[in-house]
Amino acid sequence: MRLGVFGGTFDPVHWGHLLLAECCREQANLDEVWFIPASTPPHKRQRRLTDARFRVEMLELAVAGHPKFRVSKMEIERGGVSYTIDTLRALRQDYPDAQLFLILGADSIEELHTWRDAKEICQVALPLVARRPGHEIRAAPEFVEQIGGERWQAILAAAVEMPLVEISSSDIRRRVSAGKSIRYRVPRSVEEYIYAHGLYKETS
Repeated sequence: MRLGVFGGTFDPVHWGHLLLAECCREQANLDEVWFIPASTPPHKRQRRLTDARFRVEMLELAVAGHPKFRVSKMEIERGGVSYTIDTLRALRQDYPDAQLFLILGADSIEELHTWRDAKEICQVALPLVARRPGHEIRAAPEFVEQIGGERWQAILAAAVEMPLVEISSSDIRRRVSAGKSIRYRVPRSVEEYIYAHGLYKETS
């Protein structure tokens, strides 16, 4: 199985997340894409996250009807700080025959060298990086040297083309708090869920 692993806070999930996942699924010929919401992301410990139940349910609404998308609660059930390498190790143990791909935005690959056991991440899973139109994929030179030129070339060769979508979860939260429209920024079912549960009335 060719399995795409897509981690994040998804607070909330938006069309940019879904388009990235679909572009990766199609261009890398993935059998499944797993959206894995974090319990506590190491780089966002200062911000209070929306309760995991709400984030999971919004994801489930967003991917409903897509036969190759699913939501995994493995990081939330594990609890604590969610490190990507721990998730990948668990998946490797549970699915030893699966070929793992890590779905990343262009910004994330530039910061990947700061992640825990970044070299092992690239060994266990092949990063699928979204290429911004007109921009090269870059990473810290010392990180490229660490993972090796052959692996870096494999990452570049697997790069995914996708349209530029300037949508962010933080902007959606701000817009809801300010009473502005989020129509066409998130799936309609997610928009209705946000309003029904009174989410993001106060930004943090």
